[in-house]
Amino acid sequence: MKLLGAILAGGQARRFGSDKAHARIGGERLIDIVARTLGAQCDGLVVCGRDETGFECIPDSPNPGLGPLGGLSAALQHAEQAGFDAVLSCGCDVPNLPSDLALQLGRKAAAFVDTQPVIGLWPVGLAPICRTFLGDGGRALYAFAERVGAVGVQVEPGLRNINRPGDLPDQ
Repeated sequence: MKLLGAILAGGQARRFGSDKAHARIGGERLIDIVARTLGAQCDGLVVCGRDETGFECIPDSPNPGLGPLGGLSAALQHAEQAGFDAVLSCGCDVPNLPSDLALQLGRKAAAFVDTQPVIGLWPVGLAPICRTFLGDGGRALYAFAERVGAVGVQVEPGLRNINRPGDLPDQ
């Protein structure tokens, strides 16, 4: 299965107060930590929803401001056009992704981390369904996951999400 890794990074980080993709853990930016772990499991990698030097970047689709689902829609369309089978998605703010995330999610059908639907494995065949869902006003990833019959999966270790500066580990 040919996987496209997609870092969904188009958010405004209001709770964080600054660009959390550039927040550092152990001297390394969050986006770079996520890219390293996701990229090691995938055949290609894109950053969705922002311009980020050093990465292939694609805009959210069909337009900005649609939340993580706009980034997922863009990634699914890009993957479909580039010959990938599925998208392994994650936000830019989960520094402890397991190195076998794709395997834990099953690599067969749509699946997501039960507590964080932005982290998921999405077959490219879902691209038109995602576009229609967004066109009908859908914005919630949980609702999209339900619509397509995606399965919530617990992964080990439990994932840490960085939403506020206080969520960063002590340096």
